[in-house]
Amino acid sequence: MKKNIVIKLSPEAEEVYKFLKQEFEEVIASGRKRTPEVQIFERFEQKKELIRQDMHYGEPVAKDKIPSTYKIKYGITNLFWVELPHFWRMLYSLVDGESEIEIIAFVLDIIDHEDYNKKFGYKGH
Repeated sequence: MKKNIVIKLSPEAEEVYKFLKQEFEEVIASGRKRTPEVQIFERFEQKKELIRQDMHYGEPVAKDKIPSTYKIKYGITNLFWVELPHFWRMLYSLVDGESEIEIIAFVLDIIDHEDYNKKFGYKGH
């Protein structure tokens, strides 16, 4: 039986998503040149569909490399990252859904490369 993959966003990811979506809608309505934010939004939407088709689409993060903030705040035990344009990343975790046939891909963050490096403790990049 194929499981239904539901995409949900953390409050932090939701805030970034709303900002990117607003920029997307404004650019589309005005006919302006596509901005980096529009490109990130469009690719994020594409990646959500790929995750719905294959929940393990993203690159797995080693369990000992998962930032403690995610473990403490959300109790996650797995983490995947997906590359977005302009060196942005989407980070998500797979969690049980409300039924046996549902899995939630919980998007924790949509962040730029600098914030990604900080979150993972990388220096000098």
